[in-house]
Amino acid sequence: QMQLVENGGGSVQTGGSLKLSCAVTGRTTCTDRLGWYRQAPGKEREFVAALPGFWCSGATVYADSVRDRFTISRAHAENILYLQITSLRPDDTAIYYCTMGGPSGYWGRGTQVPVSS
Repeated sequence: QMQLVENGGGSVQTGGSLKLSCAVTGRTTCTDRLGWYRQAPGKEREFVAALPGFWCSGATVYADSVRDRFTISRAHAENILYLQITSLRPDDTAIYYCTMGGPSGYWGRGTQVPVSS
């Protein structure tokens, strides 16, 4: 059974950094792109970043709003997806979700990142 579990969220001040992780268990394929989404209070979920599945090649993409500050990566042998977040701003406050297989695929339960000014 596929399971995604996020960790690494927590309160942080403006300008700070965090590294989120997402442990993926279950069988994966190259068509299962890995990604991060977020949902800010009172707003809809939005795409953050995505890259190819474990052990697979392809393009890494970012939302324009995070391109220069966020880095998505993965540890193939451990089946862990990461999101390094730097230069955090209050508008980055959100619940961050990892996904596999796109928005219609599998989702984790999310990890909260409140950013204080």
